Amino acid sequence: MAPSYIHLRLHSEYSIVDGIVRLDEAVEAAAADGMPALALTDLANVFGMVKFYQAARAAGVKPVIGCDVWLENESDRDKPYRMLLLCQSRAGYLRLSELLTRAYRGNQYRGRAELKKGWFGETGSEGLIALSGAHHGDIGQALVVDNPKQAQRLAREWHGLFPGRFYVELQRLGKGATVVGAASIPVENYVQRALVLASALKLPVVATHPVQFVKRNDFRAHEARVCIAQGYTLSDRRRPRLYTQEQYFRSQAEMAQAFRDVPQALANSVEIARRCSL
Repeated sequence: MAPSYIHLRLHSEYSIVDGIVRLDEAVEAAAADGMPALALTDLANVFGMVKFYQAARAAGVKPVIGCDVWLENESDRDKPYRMLLLCQSRAGYLRLSELLTRAYRGNQYRGRAELKKGWFGETGSEGLIALSGAHHGDIGQALVVDNPKQAQRLAREWHGLFPGRFYVELQRLGKGATVVGAASIPVENYVQRALVLASALKLPVVATHPVQFVKRNDFRAHEARVCIAQGYTLSDRRRPRLYTQEQYFRSQAEMAQAFRDVPQALANSVEIARRCSL
């Protein structure tokens, strides 16, 4: 049977500050679910790329290489944006490597290596596919505060920087999930606003799920990992709760159910995986 969904957003143990997914476990989960491809998109690095590539190929799973990157927020450096970059080709991988190196060497802020939006205009984006970062991206944050004009302006700019290779990213993190950022709204509110935006600008949408651990009951272990990175204890009631127990490796069937009203968003996850060959 043809695949109905492919995970394009996954943080492994190589994400350092979050994510406890072991690469062999991720590949095993994809193969067991019949996913012909899987992406590794660790936060601000590609440390696990070679090990992941070898494990995926050995299991008959196509490896998709990418990175969940920080984007500088010029108006407030303490609130950076996010974007997902996926390598279509070797040229895209080399460009991603250059961007990450430039960020680490010349644009770190509070330990984050942040990319500048203007860099894509300087160096181009050939070989890279960009996903908007869902509610963590600059477009998403504009939609969260219900500023559709700003969101449209930003979306047009990104589409211009990634012609034919830019997707509006949708996430559904479970019933009652909320977005925390410039404002706090239900995740579903963001999804509906993003769909209106994409329809108005004729931009493709894609469904993703931020995988931080493989099984639902791994959530507490993941929280411990995050606490270690942030300097909190699990019992601290004041610590930020940035993740939910829904961020496990969902099956194709679960994702198909979550996005049954937006089938094109599911189909585009498969199409993007087809477009990426490194």
